[in-house]
Amino acid sequence: MSAPGPGTAAKPTAAGRLRPWRFVLLFGVVSLLADFVYEGARSVTGPLLASLGASAAVVGVVTGVGEAAALLPRLLSGPLAERTGRFWAWTIAGYALTVAAVPLLGLAGVLWAACTLVIAERIGKAVRSPAKDTLLSHATAITGRGRGFAVHEAMDQLGALAGPLLVAAMLAAGSGYGPALGVLAVPGLVALAVLLWLRTRVPDPAGYETPTRYESPAGRESSAGHGAPAVPAPRAVPGMTASHAVPGTAAPRTRLPRAFWVYAGFTAATTTGFATFGVLSFHAVTRGLLSATTVPVLYSAAMGVDALAALATGWAYDRLGPRVLAVLPLLAATVPALAFTNTLALVVAGALVWGAATGVQESTLRATVADLVPPGRRASAYGIFAGVVGAATAAGGGLAGALYDASIPALITVTAGIQAAALLLFAASRHTRT
Repeated sequence: MSAPGPGTAAKPTAAGRLRPWRFVLLFGVVSLLADFVYEGARSVTGPLLASLGASAAVVGVVTGVGEAAALLPRLLSGPLAERTGRFWAWTIAGYALTVAAVPLLGLAGVLWAACTLVIAERIGKAVRSPAKDTLLSHATAITGRGRGFAVHEAMDQLGALAGPLLVAAMLAAGSGYGPALGVLAVPGLVALAVLLWLRTRVPDPAGYETPTRYESPAGRESSAGHGAPAVPAPRAVPGMTASHAVPGTAAPRTRLPRAFWVYAGFTAATTTGFATFGVLSFHAVTRGLLSATTVPVLYSAAMGVDALAALATGWAYDRLGPRVLAVLPLLAATVPALAFTNTLALVVAGALVWGAATGVQESTLRATVADLVPPGRRASAYGIFAGVVGAATAAGGGLAGALYDASIPALITVTAGIQAAALLLFAASRHTRT
């Protein structure tokens, strides 16, 4: 292909139609609205299923399968999105499935249909997440990985905070599950509209990571090398070689870096030693420290801390590098020492620390994956990473529950030991090369 002749302006890329920060913020709006929808539904999944005749065992199985369905299928959806290159299609399909499942859940009159819809909503998350994270990773090459993913996560958690409160308010006002979940169709449809508009404005976000024409901070279309700000290379994370740090230099099917696998091992360890909110809330209610109606309020407060922690560690990641992640095992080890006491103030503090650790998990951990893996393999990497997190979450939930029944001191001790091992793996990941 011949180069453009003198005086011929290169055609602006699709990424040039929207500034990187605006892209991240608008994607954050989509996630905020979607979280408003599905976190609103998740806050009442147990009582809703119970109203249809489900036993505690059925609720446990369905919600457990749902969490697995939100993570493990990403082992397939990530590579498929990568091979087809249809990142927007996978993202839109996943959000559409969630937006459709939640209002229908409120109308389900039989238990099997409700159970199916609970799992379908979680599958929607698995369908979209690797493709969505890949799209975001391109823009965060400009905004800063930590900052970009942190802002997105913070906006995401605003929806997670507001959705359950709206549903709780409607139920308290006398509405049934049908109206309470049906009204969530409104933010869901708005989320889809914003997403489709964003797709038309930025059909190829990969352009953010290539030296090409894009919109300058002054709002003018500028060509790289002619006064426009240069596209920065991703942060050099231990385990990255030069070919990984420069977008576009790695072949689409190159192997994943060894540092990614060591980092995934660290993530698996710290996640396995992380108690779930379900176990925390079970303890608070059965010990008479909180009523069942106040647990959603505590969950919302934890989601608020989640957002703040994501912002703080995201900014620290861009300034200090991946060593900021050493705080995650420390937070995770602190949770059971506080949350499984018989003092309300300590239980509340433990839940808030749990929220802080969740914020680090769901933002900065994802940012590091983008820095460890070249653009052509990120969807697969995010799919594998989610599969690792899903398996570790299932193992951690089962371990925490079993240890809780056996001995709370044993739960605290084992958790501390697992997090100490996670810190060792983290140290090893910082010295691993491809």
